[in-house]
Amino acid sequence: MNLEKVVFGFFIVLALSLNYGFFIGDIDNPIHHHPYELYAAIIVNLIATVLKFGDRTQIGAVHLATSLVADLHLIAAAILYAAISGTAEEAIMINHVVSLSGGALLANFISVVLLIAETISLRR
Repeated sequence: MNLEKVVFGFFIVLALSLNYGFFIGDIDNPIHHHPYELYAAIIVNLIATVLKFGDRTQIGAVHLATSLVADLHLIAAAILYAAISGTAEEAIMINHVVSLSGGALLANFISVVLLIAETISLRR
């Protein structure tokens, strides 16, 4: 078993699951979307992005691209969440934060699908 591949897969799947945990719930209810879960998703996504550097294959480039898209969405969501947190606009604008998180969730899902496809192709 290759420890590097285990760590790589761990962070990709953890990024997806943390992002899903933040995303799930009523889109317009701020109580269902905890900011610390969003920040944890950002940190894990950034770690996953760093782990994707150095892979010079085509699938590695797509992995990196999906990770950068997820980072961009999550950072924008965090900036918006920080701007509206504790204000009267929070109940109105939380759906935009969750929507940005949903974009990152889709990018993370594509990354996991690529990881599975790459793993299956290596077996053959």
